[in-house]
Amino acid sequence: MAAQRVAASHGLDVVDLELAGPAKERVLRVYLERNAEGRQRLKDEIAAGAEGLPERLVEGRLSVEQLSGITHEDCTAFSQDFGVLLDVEDLVPGAEYTLEASSPGLDRKLTRPEEFQRFAGCLVKVQTFEPVRNNRHWQGRLAAGAGDSITLDLSAVRQNSKSRKAGVSTVEIALSNIEKAQLIPEI
Repeated sequence: MAAQRVAASHGLDVVDLELAGPAKERVLRVYLERNAEGRQRLKDEIAAGAEGLPERLVEGRLSVEQLSGITHEDCTAFSQDFGVLLDVEDLVPGAEYTLEASSPGLDRKLTRPEEFQRFAGCLVKVQTFEPVRNNRHWQGRLAAGAGDSITLDLSAVRQNSKSRKAGVSTVEIALSNIEKAQLIPEI
């Protein structure tokens, strides 16, 4: 994918890409984050006591994994390089579109198995295709993300009435049954 090649040249990874909107107002959104090496550098800076880092990050109330780690300058550089590539190779059909480069945000979507593993320990909300214990909407701490299912610790979040009626403290959900999943920011 062209976006990933350009992102990699800037030390970034593409998290998601979407083309949305009516024909004359289309927006190509590219969600970016620091690659694994960039996140490791940030972890090393925290361990070394580097100055100027966010307080919540230094105190451990916010995980490096929850941050995209990108700056406005990263988005600008990516947009310039990727925009040229899009135009030269005519990768977006039709002439009119707006290119946006952005962080996936603290409430980022989770879609791939490796993301569920990476964000173990974080609060998430999950919507399933088919009900699990008579409920399609779950919130909890992602306790595990191994194999073809995830486990949520429900005691970490006040549950809705359907979840409370299920009378369980954990729920296991098959990855194939997850319609939508996203992080819940802990600030």
